[in-house]
Amino acid sequence: MIWIALAVLGVACAALAGACLWLAKRFRLEVEAQARRDALRDLRIKELSKRLDAYLSGSIRMGEELHELRQVVAPLPDKLNQIEQRDPTSLSFTQAARLVGLGASVADLTHACGLTTAEAELVSKLHQAQRDRG
Repeated sequence: MIWIALAVLGVACAALAGACLWLAKRFRLEVEAQARRDALRDLRIKELSKRLDAYLSGSIRMGEELHELRQVVAPLPDKLNQIEQRDPTSLSFTQAARLVGLGASVADLTHACGLTTAEAELVSKLHQAQRDRG
């Protein structure tokens, strides 16, 4: 009877040892799979970090250029007012631009606004460029 109990106990121990070995192997495989997933995740994080750095540096450059453009453009309204106030007998460049918007030609601008041909061509071209962009 003791021999049977020892045999059953031996078989149970062998089964338990086999289960432990199988679980250890599965655990090792899971650890390796997790390590591969971690490596892929780390690689993706590095790639995304590089892209983010590129976006940030691009945004910074755009911000700097925008700041420079604001500095250039800021005094323009005052300069336009000064130009308009220089010759009160002639129509302003703003009014000439309105006439161009209504279809006035370069010749019309030179006669109606007292602009030189070069000034009238400039106003006409500027208005055309704005219309093409819009």
